[in-house]
Amino acid sequence: MTVSDDPRGAAALLVDSRGRYLLHLRDANKKICDPGTWSIPGGDREGTETSREAVERELLEETGLVVPLEEFTVVDSLGPDGTKGRIRVYLGTWDGNADELPCPEGIMFRHFDAATVPYLTMCPWTKEVIDLHQAQAPTRPLVAAQARPGSQARLNVVGVHLYLEQDGKVLLGLRHPDAAFAASTHHFLAGHCEQESAIACLIREAQEEAGVAIAPADLELVHVVHLVDHPGGQPRMGLVFRARKWTGTPEVREPDRCVSWGWWPSDALPDKIVPYTRAAIEGIRAGRLYTELGW
Repeated sequence: MTVSDDPRGAAALLVDSRGRYLLHLRDANKKICDPGTWSIPGGDREGTETSREAVERELLEETGLVVPLEEFTVVDSLGPDGTKGRIRVYLGTWDGNADELPCPEGIMFRHFDAATVPYLTMCPWTKEVIDLHQAQAPTRPLVAAQARPGSQARLNVVGVHLYLEQDGKVLLGLRHPDAAFAASTHHFLAGHCEQESAIACLIREAQEEAGVAIAPADLELVHVVHLVDHPGGQPRMGLVFRARKWTGTPEVREPDRCVSWGWWPSDALPDKIVPYTRAAIEGIRAGRLYTELGW
């Protein structure tokens, strides 16, 4: 099969050892596919990606997980404008805590058993996939994730953050009230690394979120924050880069995530600010390169 013949959509059905399905509650009241329903992680292929490459990227972006996957089925779907499409679904196993997953898109992740699924507001094609899995589950083995005995290795979510300063003031964005993370709170311009270097990710995010153009040579790493929200939670590594120069005036390019950009004195930050953003700015002012939070 050529890439052009591959379904545009790709998704991952993750099942734990108790037979529960990892489901994702999608945003409501937005012009997206299946708004306000429980679905499974996934998205569209980008560029020349294969379905497998797309599902691995989407799974990492949406959950921070890297899980062995096998092809399972292909289902039909409808886009927000009623356009018909197809989704290739992959199957894998994961026994972690859904509450500890990052959720940069949508509302939340939860595990549900098959008996509960009929009582949920389900994405139609996801319900079709679960029904098919239930029909085949007794005879279809899952591909289990491999773990080394005694290993405590844990995947860390890597985020990049932009530190722009002019006249003693730092650029911060006020996040949308409905944002899944840090709603109505000030934060750096930031994003999660995809299949790209940290600097390439930050340059892309700066352009997409605020219309700011930065050359790679004008970025320098000025702080690292290693944090967990609570003991045992998903570890996060925040890389903060300072731009020595840039072009463009920051403007709101993603109004569903950020409602405004503003310059704040580095010694008089807003009260409602992401705690690790404040810690990073204070560390930069003090000349420290590294901060740990929540450990």
